[in-house]
Amino acid sequence: MEIIAKILTAVVALEHLYILWMEMFAWETKGKEVFKAALPAEMFKPTKGLAANQGLYNGFLAAGLIWSFLIKDPQWQTNVALFFLGCVTVAGIYGAISATKKIFFVQALPAILAIIAVLLK
Repeated sequence: MEIIAKILTAVVALEHLYILWMEMFAWETKGKEVFKAALPAEMFKPTKGLAANQGLYNGFLAAGLIWSFLIKDPQWQTNVALFFLGCVTVAGIYGAISATKKIFFVQALPAILAIIAVLLK
């Protein structure tokens, strides 16, 4: 189960690195494709700074999950991974409530599965 926990945690971290890239550096290109149903095309340029700020926060989530892989003490490694996976879960649930239900399945559900795997390892 430990390998599954690490794989799921890594998937969540990689997803948030991708979100960082998209929101900070590709908002007017890839962001337009991903969020075309949520925002009119003319809104991407004026919201570029807001998206970059959101991307930065996603980067912090990814950094915390990656940091958990570098911690030698097993208990602290688990605590840090659970904390950041919990943050991702809360963000995903909030996004599902405030924006679109799809965010739950894309963000929160993978983090929830990782939390379960971490707790069962």
